[in-house]
Amino acid sequence: MTFPDRFAGKTAVITGGASGIGAGIASRLTAEGAKVIVWDLQGGGRQIDVTDADAVSAAMEEDAPDILVCSAGITGPNVTTWDYPVEDWLKVYALNVHGLFYCNRAAAPLMAAKGHGRIVNMASVAGKEGNPNASAYSSSKAAVIGLTKSLGKELATTGVTVNAVAPAAVATAIFDQMSEEHIAYMKSKIPMNRFGTIDEITAMVCWLASDEASFTTGCCFDQSGGRATY
Repeated sequence: MTFPDRFAGKTAVITGGASGIGAGIASRLTAEGAKVIVWDLQGGGRQIDVTDADAVSAAMEEDAPDILVCSAGITGPNVTTWDYPVEDWLKVYALNVHGLFYCNRAAAPLMAAKGHGRIVNMASVAGKEGNPNASAYSSSKAAVIGLTKSLGKELATTGVTVNAVAPAAVATAIFDQMSEEHIAYMKSKIPMNRFGTIDEITAMVCWLASDEASFTTGCCFDQSGGRATY
């Protein structure tokens, strides 16, 4: 179910919007009237490297979004913490944490100056529960939740809200980065005994991006099929 014209006159920037959950969000925002600008190095929009702070600042000034959805991310390898390659750890943090921080940092003052804005950060239930053999991904998503709560409080009187969504596993191309054993582990932890869908995650993100969510900020919303325990 969509709501035509819900985002009429609004510009939305979606990082990682060329595939997976990001693409689903971009499609629905477009269907509901937003002008959507995808930032994704894999194609399908502006080729913005979100791990480059200067590039992010310049692009954010140019695009001036009313809505920012940070969906770009990688999982990293599935190995124990003590075997985790330092190079891979740094890659996960460069995109999942630093890139998201650069985007939030650049968007916040622009939105505050307009007196209105919506920032939605994609976290994960792994950031709340911690998945074994996924220490970089789990801890990076915990950092996303913490950043979201801090920024939401900082912007609370400006008309800009900042929230996070923490899905359990959703069957997208990101599964290609994981081992079969890890995928099976994630499904086994979901009481509903199924993976989430892109449409389910998109529905929550679009509500948080809408004017209806005006009294909601600094929060992390679970979409875990019953997995999350806090």
